[in-house]
Amino acid sequence: MKKVQYLFLFLLMGCSTSKVMTDYDDAINFDDFKTYAFYEDVGVGLHELDVNRVISAINLELKQRGFQESENPDFYINVTAKTSQNLNNNVIGIGLGSGGRNSGFGISGGIPIGAKKLNEELVIEFVNAKTDQIIWEGALNSKIKENRTPEEKELHYNEVVKRILDTYPPNSKN
Repeated sequence: MKKVQYLFLFLLMGCSTSKVMTDYDDAINFDDFKTYAFYEDVGVGLHELDVNRVISAINLELKQRGFQESENPDFYINVTAKTSQNLNNNVIGIGLGSGGRNSGFGISGGIPIGAKKLNEELVIEFVNAKTDQIIWEGALNSKIKENRTPEEKELHYNEVVKRILDTYPPNSKN
């Protein structure tokens, strides 16, 4: 069943037009950065459970790439999220009308269909621990459902974090 969920999420994300946006300091040798830690207030804009999901996803991705979490890191990680409501243009129109030769009467309205959709922008920043300057930033804007299960949230954040971190380091083959 879990494979079906991953396949569904992959298809959903694959059809999306959202692209990872990055910015970085081109004077930095990213090979010098091997250890990391998270800021204490990481996850502004996320609920606590979602912060834990994002941190877990980042840890997994970075450890698979050979990075180590450390109390004396080369860089700190900050994560922020902004959520905004996506306008729902899907409505069913209903109208009532009456009209004679010289009189008219009408009522119309629209009923929105489909679930409420939200836009979520997740931003991951790497900050040089020695200079306190941002050295790399990746962001992805994606559409999410308002009501998601914990499993859907975990799958979503795992995929979003992977897509963002696939662009790091910037001088790689991506």
